[in-house]
Amino acid sequence: MFTSVTTDGPWLLAVTALVIHCSAMAKWVPMQRFWTVYPFIWVVCGTGAVAFGSWRGFALADMLVLCSFALIGLTIGMYPSRKLFTVWAHEINNGVTRERYDYPRSHLAFCGVSVLVMLAAAFLLTH
Repeated sequence: MFTSVTTDGPWLLAVTALVIHCSAMAKWVPMQRFWTVYPFIWVVCGTGAVAFGSWRGFALADMLVLCSFALIGLTIGMYPSRKLFTVWAHEINNGVTRERYDYPRSHLAFCGVSVLVMLAAAFLLTH
């Protein structure tokens, strides 16, 4: 359904999702070395995921939509943790290192659920 709109739609969705996610993470994790490398990591991982899906017989447009929705789900899921990320980034910038970074389980559960819900939505839109 969604992938039959235009051929440029899934590509535009993928780029938009990447820009939104990387912009949010750059704001939440104010470390230059992080936000200069982070987008390239996602481009490489996304390319690998799309290539693997295409190799397994899925359409390119379907894989782009699934990856885009997963990335937006990850952004939504990480929203409750944004203040923790900012505090930890400031500590790391100041040279403070912790032995452990305690991540609340409720934040992790919310992140997992939001990614799964967005993947389900993408699956329903592509089939």
